[in-house]
Amino acid sequence: MSGRTLPGIDDPDPDRIVFHVDMDCFYASCERLREPALRGEPVIVGMGYEPGETFGAVATASYEARDHGVESAQPISQALEALPRADHDSAVDATVDANPPEGESHGHYRPVDLEYYQSVAAEIAEILTECADVVRKVSIDEAYLDVTDRTAWRYVNDGSRTLAEGYARHVKGRIAEEVGVPASVGVAPNMSAAKVAADHDKPDGLVVVEPGAVASFLAPLSVEVVHGIGPVTADRLADMGVDTAADLAAADPAALREAFGSRGPELRDRARGVDDRAVTPTGRPKSLSRESAFAEPADDDGKRETVSALASDVAARAGNRGAMYRTIGIKVVVPPYDTNTRERSLSGPVDAPDLVEEVALELLSEFEGEPARKVGVRVSNLSFASGEQARLAGWDTGGPDGVDAEHDGDRPASGGADADRSADASGPGASGQSSLDQFDTDT
Repeated sequence: MSGRTLPGIDDPDPDRIVFHVDMDCFYASCERLREPALRGEPVIVGMGYEPGETFGAVATASYEARDHGVESAQPISQALEALPRADHDSAVDATVDANPPEGESHGHYRPVDLEYYQSVAAEIAEILTECADVVRKVSIDEAYLDVTDRTAWRYVNDGSRTLAEGYARHVKGRIAEEVGVPASVGVAPNMSAAKVAADHDKPDGLVVVEPGAVASFLAPLSVEVVHGIGPVTADRLADMGVDTAADLAAADPAALREAFGSRGPELRDRARGVDDRAVTPTGRPKSLSRESAFAEPADDDGKRETVSALASDVAARAGNRGAMYRTIGIKVVVPPYDTNTRERSLSGPVDAPDLVEEVALELLSEFEGEPARKVGVRVSNLSFASGEQARLAGWDTGGPDGVDAEHDGDRPASGGADADRSADASGPGASGQSSLDQFDTDT
C-alpha cells in the first residue's frame, strides 16, 4: 500500500524520526505462514472453542473474520455464533458444525501457540535491531524504532517522498520477504504520533506524518485514537464535550487535570502533537495485565467468563516470560465510570495459572449483581529469579485488598495497552494484534 504524508505545533525535536512497527493480526498471520491455505480466509486464534470447553476468548481475528463480527477479546461463544467453525479443519470435532447451511460463512479456528509466534517474532526482532540504533519492544508484535541516525526527512525523487518513507518501505519489505508476515508502519517525529500513524491505514499500511504536521493530522480523528486513550476515557471525555483530537487539544488543561489527574494534560499534549518521550529499550515488567471492555454492561456470567479468560491469558504471559508473581488482582469498571481494584497477596512468588483464576474469581465475587463496563486481571510483584517458587498452600491476604484506583486504566503499556495497549489498543479488536488489552504499563 502506498505511503501517505499527511499534511501544524512543531515537534520539540523536528529532526527525530520514529517508526512504530505493528504486525497485522500477528497470531493469524503466523498461522497463515504455517498454513498457506488460510490466506484470504477468516482466521480466529483463541481458546475455549474445543467441544466440552466452556470459557475462552478470541486472541486475534483476521480482517476477514472481523467482517463477520468477530473481534479480539470477544468471548469465544459469541465468535462461534457469528462465524461457525469450518467443517474441513483437521482439528474440528466431527459433531461440531459438520454441515453448515449452504452459503453460510465459516471460520478457521486455531489454538494460541505462543512458542511458535515467539519464534516468528524473534526473526522480526533481528531485522528491527539491524535497522535501528534503538528498539523499544512493546509486545510480541509491536515495537518503536528510533531511526534518526539512519535516515532523514529530506525529500527525494523530485520531492515525491522523504528518505524516511523510503527507509520505512525498506523495513516493511525485509519483514515481508524474509519472514513472510505483513506489517503496518507509522513514521513520525514522536512516539505517540507514530503509533496513531501505524494504526491509521491497516492492514499492510505505511503512513508518514512529517514534523509540523502532527497536530493537523490528528485534529479530525476521534479522540479515542490519541495514544493512551481507551473506551472508558473516551466516554468520559465525550461527557465533557470532547469528541475529536482537535477538541482535546483545545480543552482547558485545568478541567482535564481535575478529571484525570496529571494524565489529563499529558493526553492534551499528545493531541496537540507534543510528545518528548525518548525511545528507550524495554526492561523487565513490574506487572502483567489484561483487560476487556464490554459493548454493553456485562452481567455476572459475562464477567466471570471474561475474567476466567483474562486470568488464563495473564498467567500464560507470565509463564512465557519466566515470571513468578506474589500479587493477583482484578479491575472492575462499573457504570458510569467508577473504577475499582481488588488484589490479594500470596506468601511468596508462584507460577500457578489455576490460582490466578481462582483468586481473580473470588475477588470478582464482591461485585456480584453489579453490571460491568470493563474487567481486568493483573499479576504483580514479579520475580524473575529461579528457585523462588513458593508453596501454594497458605497464601494470605497481606496486600492492600480493596483499594480503588485513581484512573480508569486505559494507560498504554509501552506506552502501549498501548499498552501491547496494546493496547493497544483503544478497545477490543482495535489493533487486531492482541485480544486482551493491558490495564497498566507492563512492558
